[in-house]
Amino acid sequence: MTITSKSNPKVRQVRFLRDKKQRDETGLYLVEGTKPVLEAISSGQAIEEIFATEKLSHMFPGCTEVSEEVFGSMSTEMNPQGVLATVHVPETSLRAPRTSHCILLDGLQDPGNVGTVIRTANAAGYREIYLADCADPFSPKAVRASMSGIFYVQVFPGPRKEILDALKGIPLVCADMKGEDVFLYKPPNRFCLCVGNEGNGLSEEVKSLSQSKISVPMDPSCESLNAAVSAGICMYILKHNMTR
Repeated sequence: MTITSKSNPKVRQVRFLRDKKQRDETGLYLVEGTKPVLEAISSGQAIEEIFATEKLSHMFPGCTEVSEEVFGSMSTEMNPQGVLATVHVPETSLRAPRTSHCILLDGLQDPGNVGTVIRTANAAGYREIYLADCADPFSPKAVRASMSGIFYVQVFPGPRKEILDALKGIPLVCADMKGEDVFLYKPPNRFCLCVGNEGNGLSEEVKSLSQSKISVPMDPSCESLNAAVSAGICMYILKHNMTR
């Protein structure tokens, strides 16, 4: 049976998941769009429920069918494709990294930047991402910007102090405009790349613990790079320079 009422309890719960408090309470987040939902399925995500309009319901056996109007009220997209899923947030406990290279985002507040870093980290092979006092990586905007990268990495959100405790003993390589040219820098065999807030950069707590500082060389006419762009450049170069 097709749901045609916007006040249906399931429909209302989907709308509530736009709010972080509701995501925290339910342990669910939204994945929207045909390709992301298919990737959530193929990557083995714990899916609670899939909602689709009539034109797409045949692609998702067992989904809950909703009218176009109802789906429009559930969607966070400007141009809804007609399918979304509620997915369980993975259960992870803050711990020390288990890989040779990871990344710490220090106070990033733009969910689009957080999602873009997750997308790039997945592409560059950084599987562990620590988020100190950052925007929620499971918000609709961050999930959308991650382009399914959120399914393939482990994210560890938390307070800065607790994250720094978990990273104790790991050399912190900090992106800083006054740092050494990243193209010339030889990273240690194990490291955590640290990228700071969009406006204020890295916190004093992180900078005080850094083993080294790196920068992306820029034309004098350019004042700074977007945090996600800087993170992407550094991730790739550091990984390349490890094997030089």
